[in-house]
Amino acid sequence: MIGNKSIEDFYRQTAASLPEGISKEIGHFNVFETEKLFDRKTGNRTMPYSRRAYYKISLIKGRNRAEYADKVIDIRESALLFATPKIPYHYLPQDSNQGGMFCIFTADFLTRHKSGVVLDDLPIFQPGTLPVFQLSPGAATELEYIFRKMLRELGGDYLYKYDLLRNLVLELIHYGQQLQPMSTLKSTQNASERISSLFIELLERQFPIESPQQRLGLRSAKDYADRLAVHVNHLNKVLKEKTGRTTTEIISQRVLQEAKILLRQTDWNISEISYTLGYDDLAHFSNFFKKHTALTPVAFRS
Repeated sequence: MIGNKSIEDFYRQTAASLPEGISKEIGHFNVFETEKLFDRKTGNRTMPYSRRAYYKISLIKGRNRAEYADKVIDIRESALLFATPKIPYHYLPQDSNQGGMFCIFTADFLTRHKSGVVLDDLPIFQPGTLPVFQLSPGAATELEYIFRKMLRELGGDYLYKYDLLRNLVLELIHYGQQLQPMSTLKSTQNASERISSLFIELLERQFPIESPQQRLGLRSAKDYADRLAVHVNHLNKVLKEKTGRTTTEIISQRVLQEAKILLRQTDWNISEISYTLGYDDLAHFSNFFKKHTALTPVAFRS
């Protein structure tokens, strides 16, 4: 199962330090120099997709590869990459000569901004967008100045430094939205493997359901295809070839598995369980459960 990757997990993984005073802020922000966190002894490092709780903007220097469902982007020089918690991808450094800078932040960090920006409404964070942009030497220098200004301001004692940092984050976003996305590799080698793998990861990140207030964000085959930026028929074809089951069958089996866990291991009422699993109508949930188990949820629980 794909684990949740929280802000705390990120700091434990990188051995970085939380910035002083951040606990007084809404949300979270930090900025890093890539070279100081990259482990040259271990060589190439894959960053697998998980349920990240934060956004990331990276100024990349060095040979790298970004793999999305059916697209691969080969980065050979400088590039700007935007990552959102909602879109799965794999990021693979291709050598140990890694440089650049990146910042991480939560959606809540920008809630105080006067523009009232909603990150997932911005074009650069929409499913289907290829948020990797090749940079000229001049553009890379310009962007590095913004990142270093972030680093400098974060370490300063200016009373309104987080307001300034919010403006700098938005400057990076708007800079990126004016750029032309990098072209993908023409080779489709392993595309089916990536689509299948990222679908399973995207499915698993919906679970476990940990409270009656939590609800599945993705329910249908089309929901998953849209998030992966592939046609639903193509997703279904790939999964059928790889697993022998349709997209809907795989989703249904995973929802059924979670339903059984919740019925047996929690004291939530069945209406609450129905809601968390994406059913607005209790009768629809009961019919779904009985179709696959020959039992009603009440009978299964008892």
